[in-house]
Amino acid sequence: MTHRIGIIGGDGIGPEVITEGLKVIAAAGVVVDTVEYDLGGARYMRDGMVLSDEILEEWRGLDALYLGAVGTPEVPPGLIERGLLLKMRFELDLYVNLRPFVLPADGIDFRVVRENTEGTYAGEGGFLRHGTPHEIATQGSVNTRHGVERAIRFAFSLAMTRRRHLTLVHKTNVLTFAGDLWERTFNEVAEEYPEVETAYNHVDAACIYFVQSPQQYDVIVTDNLFGDILTDLGGAVSGGIGLASSANLNPDRTTPSMFEPVHGSAPDIAGKGVANPKAAILSGAMMLDFLGETDAAARVEAACVDPSTDVEGTVAIGDAIAGLLA
Repeated sequence: MTHRIGIIGGDGIGPEVITEGLKVIAAAGVVVDTVEYDLGGARYMRDGMVLSDEILEEWRGLDALYLGAVGTPEVPPGLIERGLLLKMRFELDLYVNLRPFVLPADGIDFRVVRENTEGTYAGEGGFLRHGTPHEIATQGSVNTRHGVERAIRFAFSLAMTRRRHLTLVHKTNVLTFAGDLWERTFNEVAEEYPEVETAYNHVDAACIYFVQSPQQYDVIVTDNLFGDILTDLGGAVSGGIGLASSANLNPDRTTPSMFEPVHGSAPDIAGKGVANPKAAILSGAMMLDFLGETDAAARVEAACVDPSTDVEGTVAIGDAIAGLLA
């Protein structure tokens, strides 16, 4: 079966690591029909375009999106993030951000399910008396029962396929409204999954446990902001950001899901051939798994942790992984 994949190489090292990801996908025997999209900071600097409605409509006809990295130093902070990444999540309803953290040598193997379309990233807020000594800035957190519940249900379903343990992370002692909604919803849905053991951590405690004893976790579910922070920390304690993969999922499959490495565009090393493509390759494996290519995905994941692939150079790493799959 041929899968139609939208490719967004993006900026910096993005195109380099995505090239290796596609090489590995081909070596795994999966046929993809790719459609290239020139998006990111460099595109914005050329003509001011970030993401058009026409491209969004094209994407609805694809099976998945595969993104390298976006952002350049010349572009104002937040412009690409809001205009491309967040817009993509909201418009395609990619309501689950799933990030795996695996480091077998240290006994680490857990997943974080991050609600991906609400919270403080929904854009609620504004300024009063902007630019004056009495300026006021508000940044609200939008949490709906619908949005919270569907993320929690996804997390419970995922836990059922693993070690059947799910931890809710929030800050219910201070964020009493949003926290109450999350905790009540979590407990109500838990009644439908008696096989799953549940736990709760305040987010500050979870940060400590991530560093001291991440082995205790199986699946974590949390909101958008806490998930953003925790998953970067998770990457740091499980081999580094160069190995951190992610999926922005529409579990209902009404739109294409998007898969990307967690790292940035790293313009300082772009073009030098030294970027580690494993995060992009592992994100590609997540894409294959979501598309039903489970055997190929498992083979790619196994190849990525094979010691023979611990070599230097972007292309050399890609070749080593592809060689194990041929």
